[in-house]
Amino acid sequence: MEQPLRGRGRAIDCLLGLFSHLSLPALHRLGRAVAWLSERLHREEWHVARVNAELCFPDWSSEERERLARAALRENAKGLFELAALWKWPMPRVLGLVRSVEGADAVDEALSEGRGLLVIAPHHGAWELLQMWLAQRVRLHALYRPPRWADLEVLLNRGRSRSGAVFWPARPSGIRALFKALKAGEAVGVLPDQSPPGEGVFVPFFGRRAKTMTLFGKLAARTDAPVVIGWAERLALGAGYRLHWRRVTEPVGDADPETAATALNREIERVVRDRPEQYQWTYRRFSRRPEGSANPYELKEGES
Repeated sequence: MEQPLRGRGRAIDCLLGLFSHLSLPALHRLGRAVAWLSERLHREEWHVARVNAELCFPDWSSEERERLARAALRENAKGLFELAALWKWPMPRVLGLVRSVEGADAVDEALSEGRGLLVIAPHHGAWELLQMWLAQRVRLHALYRPPRWADLEVLLNRGRSRSGAVFWPARPSGIRALFKALKAGEAVGVLPDQSPPGEGVFVPFFGRRAKTMTLFGKLAARTDAPVVIGWAERLALGAGYRLHWRRVTEPVGDADPETAATALNREIERVVRDRPEQYQWTYRRFSRRPEGSANPYELKEGES
């Protein structure tokens, strides 16, 4: 029996229902307007995007970094508003937004090996749409971290699982479910570019040490499942999406956790450099630091 929505979850669901009557171009225009407002009000996400641009692209000019932060803010806001379409429109209409798929044969060939499929899905472009497309081709499993506000959990799971994908809470039981799925020849998707609160290693990401998960390396090493990386490119003017898939060649399943995590970050970097403005630069990727290191996102006196 489906759990009822409560509190914030119910309110946001109503808003998504209202926005779902709009076209994708209109939703993206709303996102651009909200991004403009966020910049003018000096909201936190604007500060974080600028800091990330400075950390990851030190060889760029200050004007180039500012443009990246501004564009990333727009893309991030588009991603929020497009949920009204992805979570509310009928699935055939949602999948109809996919204008082309590059590298679909990489997915098919990996699945044909019969050892399951491991998917690296960075927070790049429309990652919610990426899992919806993949879940139509293979039984897909993924972990999720329960949101800060508990009353949003039902909404998130309802929106994401409408594709047929199965989402497990990030607990030992969920991790066991992922290993079981791979053993059964099914797919496991991981969004591996968030700083894990628990086990992790500090390895380079865009030349900066970032706490990186070791779970993905363990999944790859223990199952010998083929690995692909994918992302859904958001096309201009709300024209839809272009999906990209590629077989992973980096040693992401190396027995050494640091080697595996470094390889994982290299694969993500390759994707991000293709369209850097569509990466989630509003996330505090470098907030968890080695002991004694300063948090780069802390505002200095006089900053806003």
